[in-house]
Amino acid sequence: MHKATAYHDALGDHFAKHAETSPYNAYTDRPAMLELAGDVAGARILDVGCGAGHYAAELSARGAQVVGIEGSATLLRHARARVNGQAELLLHDLEEPLDFAADTSFDGVVCALVYEHVRNRAQLLGELRRVLLPGGWLLVSTTHPTADWRHFGGSYFSHDWRDLPLGDTKLSIHYQRLPLETFLGKSYWPQGSCWSS
Repeated sequence: MHKATAYHDALGDHFAKHAETSPYNAYTDRPAMLELAGDVAGARILDVGCGAGHYAAELSARGAQVVGIEGSATLLRHARARVNGQAELLLHDLEEPLDFAADTSFDGVVCALVYEHVRNRAQLLGELRRVLLPGGWLLVSTTHPTADWRHFGGSYFSHDWRDLPLGDTKLSIHYQRLPLETFLGKSYWPQGSCWSS
């Protein structure tokens, strides 16, 4: 991810610690996404914005061959410790093309709670389409815009970039508010896309 949105240094350490047990990450998003992924034994999966390696570790344990990419060296250090060599992890800016990956080289892609941090979403989605095998699957999760609206106020339809403070720390995460109409709209998804579930 872009330097302004990737979780560097103390923010990366904070996220790695809290994602292990936080209600939103550990008990809401991760179980739902892993259930949607289903049986991944033998599948080659790209973990986009792999964070501290929670998905990569679990998918690898279920028999998948995982390649994780992350824009934060801090989070990648945590991820490498978590996966213990069981997944390939790469430092990669998600604003850049996926030049390390060949066409149709993945069975599935997991993009968990990272989409709202990326500025060039059309390029990223086009690249994900390129690297997926025909009939491959893409799982994307994002923050719910109603929660952002309740927290920040203003219009539900706002597309502004915000800094969300993290508890009583001096840390915050930088991301864009996206109403569901934008998230699901045609402006980001490549023309002719057909993602299977």
